[in-house]
Amino acid sequence: MTPPQLDLMVIVDVICPWCYVGKRRLEKALALLGSDVGVHVSWLPFELNPGMPKEGIERREYRIKKFGSWERSLQLDAQLAEQGVKEGLAFRYDLQARTPNTFDAHRLIRLAGQGPFQTTLVETLFRGYFTQGRDIGNAETLAEIAAESGMDRAEVLAFLRTDELAGEVRQYEDVARNAGITGVPAFVANRRPVLSGAHPPETIAAALRDVLGLAPVV
Repeated sequence: MTPPQLDLMVIVDVICPWCYVGKRRLEKALALLGSDVGVHVSWLPFELNPGMPKEGIERREYRIKKFGSWERSLQLDAQLAEQGVKEGLAFRYDLQARTPNTFDAHRLIRLAGQGPFQTTLVETLFRGYFTQGRDIGNAETLAEIAAESGMDRAEVLAFLRTDELAGEVRQYEDVARNAGITGVPAFVANRRPVLSGAHPPETIAAALRDVLGLAPVV
């Protein structure tokens, strides 16, 4: 008998901390599904700040504008860092100087294709920004991260100097917004929207089992 197949599209922005938490929880959810389910994961773009200047914005300035005060920003950072620790993630906000424009990062994710290679790049982008404080809006930095993920640095740098795949990224983003998606992470399984948010692994696994028509785990 052919095992059930799951085509899972995960809509994220690589500067969204909840997306990084959600990725870890998704990994645990897929482990709960077990090896009897065939899973194909792809990562789709959603810019939280589509109007961000190309060079990004100094992080303190951005956070004050968004949350009203630096003190409130620090409170939210602390809360998120606590959630990150539970997932084995270290959020190093002290290393982040700028809030970047992520459009080129999303173009790079599209260039990487789908499947495990793309997932490796997404993980490296998350780690680069949240743990290492790297500017993932900078072309040189993106090329370095791509090389660390197994891509050719020179080819990536040449790609980033063009607008290749820009239309594809915008098209995916338009589809997501037209479908009513306003926040990330969002999960679409077998073309069916199932969840939005960094839910616990058990909740994600239950939603995916429902899509597949599998009995819930008791």
